[in-house]
Amino acid sequence: MPLERRCFALDLVADSDLIAEYEARHRPGAVWPEILADMRDRGIAAMEIWRCADRLFMIAEIETDQPAQTAVPTIVERWEAEMDRYQRRLPGTPADVKWRVMTRIFDLADQPAQRAE
Repeated sequence: MPLERRCFALDLVADSDLIAEYEARHRPGAVWPEILADMRDRGIAAMEIWRCADRLFMIAEIETDQPAQTAVPTIVERWEAEMDRYQRRLPGTPADVKWRVMTRIFDLADQPAQRAE
């Protein structure tokens, strides 16, 4: 199964109590099992979310041969509605988009292997 790495960004509401709650909602065992199952069903093989202040960065490894699923289960809609309390879209992001896709601009593997002297 070929994988593609995709990266996304999103901001949190700049409130330390809400940020702490958001992190608690994402600790092992805290994410609803139906959400995890839906992610795996959609071909997400791996995912990490990183935070710096109120900025989130998500790295996802997604199976490229997975058929596209358009229907979003009600439980996922409910989870996303609950997460809206903590999240805010990046400036210029359309209303129907939450996580903003990032563009890779550097890869060490693409750079020359020679060292400068």
